[in-house]
Amino acid sequence: MIDAPIKKIAAIKLLYPNYNNSVGDTYFDTSGNEITINTDNVDAKIAEINSDYSALRKAKYDLLNQDEMRYDDLVNNTTTWRDGIAAIKVAHPKP
Repeated sequence: MIDAPIKKIAAIKLLYPNYNNSVGDTYFDTSGNEITINTDNVDAKIAEINSDYSALRKAKYDLLNQDEMRYDDLVNNTTTWRDGIAAIKVAHPKP
C-alpha cells in the first residue's frame, strides 16, 4: 500500500494530469496557475488505487522521474531506473 502523502499526490496526478505541485492546500498546474482540487474525487481515486494493483503501480511509476533516471543511468552506467521499476513490481505484484 502507498503511504498517505504519496497516495494523495498519486491520486491528484491521476485526476489532474497538469498538476505540478502544491503549497499547503493550494495546488498549481504545470503553468503555475492555481487549480481547484475536488477532495471527494481524490478520496475516491485513493480508494480505487488501494483496490487495484495496476493503479498502484501506475501511481508509483508517475512519481518517478523516469526520463531523467534513464539518462543518468546511461551517463553514469548505473541501473537506478531499472531497479526502481523492479522494486515497484515486487511491491505491487500481479495477482
